[in-house]
Amino acid sequence: MDESDFRKIERLIVRRLKRYSYYVDEPLLKKAFVFAEESHKDQLRKSGEPYYSHPLLVAKLLTEFKMDYNTVVGGLLHDVVEDTGVTLAEVADEFGDEIALLVDGVTKISELKFESIEMRKAENFRKMILSMVKDIRVILIKFADRLHNMTTLGHLAESKQRRIASETREVYAPLAHRLGMAKVKAELEDLCMKILEPEAYQELVKKLDEKKQDRESYIQEFTEPLSKALKEASIRARMTGRSKHFYSIYQKLKTRSKAFEEIYDLIGIRILVKKVEECYYVLGLVHNLFTPVQERFKDYVATPKSNMYQSLHTTVVGPRGRMVEVQIRTDEMHRTAEEGIAAHWRYKQGKDGARDEEIDKHFAWLRQILEWQQETNDPNEFLENLRIDLFQDEVFVFTPQGDLFKLPLGSTPVDFAFSVHTDVGMHCIGAKVNGKIVPLDYKLQSGDSVEIITSASQKPNPEWLTFICTSKARSRIRKWQRDSFYEQSQKLGEEILHKQFKRRHIKKSGEELKEIAHTFGHNDLGQFYAEIGRGEISIQSILRKISPQEEETPGDDSFLKKFISRARGAANGVRVQGLDNLLINFAKCCQPVPGDNILGFISRGRGVIVHRANCKNIEKLLETPEKCINVEWDVEKDKHFIVRIHLIGEDRKDFLRDITEKISLTRTNIVSLNTKTQDTLVTTNLIIEVRNLQHLNKVIHNIGKVNGVIGVERLNGTANF
Repeated sequence: MDESDFRKIERLIVRRLKRYSYYVDEPLLKKAFVFAEESHKDQLRKSGEPYYSHPLLVAKLLTEFKMDYNTVVGGLLHDVVEDTGVTLAEVADEFGDEIALLVDGVTKISELKFESIEMRKAENFRKMILSMVKDIRVILIKFADRLHNMTTLGHLAESKQRRIASETREVYAPLAHRLGMAKVKAELEDLCMKILEPEAYQELVKKLDEKKQDRESYIQEFTEPLSKALKEASIRARMTGRSKHFYSIYQKLKTRSKAFEEIYDLIGIRILVKKVEECYYVLGLVHNLFTPVQERFKDYVATPKSNMYQSLHTTVVGPRGRMVEVQIRTDEMHRTAEEGIAAHWRYKQGKDGARDEEIDKHFAWLRQILEWQQETNDPNEFLENLRIDLFQDEVFVFTPQGDLFKLPLGSTPVDFAFSVHTDVGMHCIGAKVNGKIVPLDYKLQSGDSVEIITSASQKPNPEWLTFICTSKARSRIRKWQRDSFYEQSQKLGEEILHKQFKRRHIKKSGEELKEIAHTFGHNDLGQFYAEIGRGEISIQSILRKISPQEEETPGDDSFLKKFISRARGAANGVRVQGLDNLLINFAKCCQPVPGDNILGFISRGRGVIVHRANCKNIEKLLETPEKCINVEWDVEKDKHFIVRIHLIGEDRKDFLRDITEKISLTRTNIVSLNTKTQDTLVTTNLIIEVRNLQHLNKVIHNIGKVNGVIGVERLNGTANF
């Protein structure tokens, strides 16, 4: 193709749009021609042709689908973001948000990897494509893109040809079928067969070519008496002869073990009429002229297929005893079946009636799309009618290698990790979504690429139970809790009891301890310790049982002062890192770091919660001093702790750069940074990782030296990020 060919096709596209669409933004369309050609001007196809030939022919195909001008523009620009230096923001600036949405949708689908998807997962892959898009026209652009690419596969390596053909047959052809696009489905399947079963394809081509002249003459012989009967009945109808597409013939030959000559509908006649009642009248005429094969009659008019396909099908014995399939339908039915966007789509065919009703509501509008786009001159109204929101109760995400997973709506990286493998979930320490670190309670969206970060030393966090969705993740974590929590609670309870006894100079033998446990209803000393560790039996209640004179009044100021003083000294308490992480949790409200004065509080079901001694919640916690426990720092050398910092400064150029440079001088990792600007002030919230209080103070000191910083402080509460 050369420049003159480009101009001819451009003029054809404009003419077609004007012919079937009431609203055409011709200046925008012509601008898109220039923009696409300029963006791809230095690129060539594998065939050696200018790359612009591809998007131009995709746009031409979209006019064959009778799509609106915005979709045609989206087709012209569908590769500019993926294959050139053009950004999505530039597309939005030049052509508007609607077209940018279409281009972005096609780009996202193009980035999906099919190579590692097992064939049994192809259905999920199709669902994910649908769930990713907010506008059905994205899929139609992808169909046009794939149709043209399939016609030019011969210029690629054989392995790549087969990969693309497999993907097309497993994903895109079934999608076209589900969306009612029989013509697109047939073309895609035939093109795939040419690549994947070349010998069978060439054999069919040869056989059909040999029979072509005979077939055309037979169709003439069959239709002559029928034309006469239609004329006598004053029915205006169009009749066309047709051959079944190659892949369909191949499938019947393979699955039914039939000979080529035994395919009933190899020769077919299609009759198009104006009214539904005429369909049945014509059926009567056909049966009067030719003997029907009774078991080969199907009424898809009264009972449409799941994709809203409607037609009468009958097989009759024609002249010379040959079988002929006759299809009778109205022009409207024919448009729905062959020419345009899907009229209907159903997720579970006949398997789930309630779900079918829900899908019906979502897709009933599709039947009228072609008519709407020709009747309205308001592009906003048309766009609103095209919006879709599929699979509201599911998300489809995949690994960086392309493996697909279906999860419930609201699922998190933790749910994904357990779906990949139980061991991955058990040792999950973090996650990247689309290449960026996200919190473990992040809500996954269809199309997300999820990478799980694991650590051999990591164990499940009971707090995960507050946000996970999948039953697998929940059951695995609870089983782990049952297996691990008892042992850890037992260790903690034993240490708590013995330290409190030591503090009060109480000595008890093993037998005496068993007797104490028995008074609390436990024959097993281990269960007794476990209930102490879980906070279900308090030290005060034990002291009341064995030594009332030793009991200290909870409200006694001297007791509180003594306890706080001892906790701050932290000479002989429970070590924060001395037990499994399951039973040691750092309070989110104050986020203590090594060097902070700390207090521990036994929380039922969560073990020991460690707070800073100056936490705003301490006063309330000290109302139940029997749940207080001495704690001390004992951390590994390379252990890091999360801290939130809040700063206010003057809004100036390079302010954030200067802040991050000062932080980097302290060898500190910035986990998250969120900035808001109002008037001349900038407010910044940071989440950083520090080793201890000294490290944190150094970071704050360095930030304070940045020009323009008005104030910087450590947050003593949860910031909104």
